Amino acid sequence: MDWTLEVVIVPVADIDRAIEFYRDRVGFALDHDTHAGEHRFAQLTPTGSGCSIVLGTLPAQNEMAPGSLKGVQLVVADAEAARAELVARGVEASPIQVIDPRDGGTFFGFADPDGNTWAVQQIRARADRPLIPAPDGDR
Repeated sequence: MDWTLEVVIVPVADIDRAIEFYRDRVGFALDHDTHAGEHRFAQLTPTGSGCSIVLGTLPAQNEMAPGSLKGVQLVVADAEAARAELVARGVEASPIQVIDPRDGGTFFGFADPDGNTWAVQQIRARADRPLIPAPDGDR
């Protein structure tokens, strides 16, 4: 049986501010921003990812304090390029750390405006073997 992780709830205080940060600064695609009565939830997905983040006011989302999500990990093929892209978009990112010189041992991090933190790991093999291949014609 396959078990796939497809959504991570990110607790935020201001949904509009969080959408702006994740869409315009980090570069995630806004899949939807749904208003349903007193509830609102937005889903954003990193390019090439099978897992999205959800921001909102649904009961499960309200159980976590804004900024309480720590260390969710993103993976990129080139940490230097990824960090430079974030910094150019106004995201404060930590210096790159090489914990182990082998592939997978290079990291940096950043936080959203609420203090939720993200680790970014470099796995160079993702450049040639992405987990989710691009549709034909997108390469």
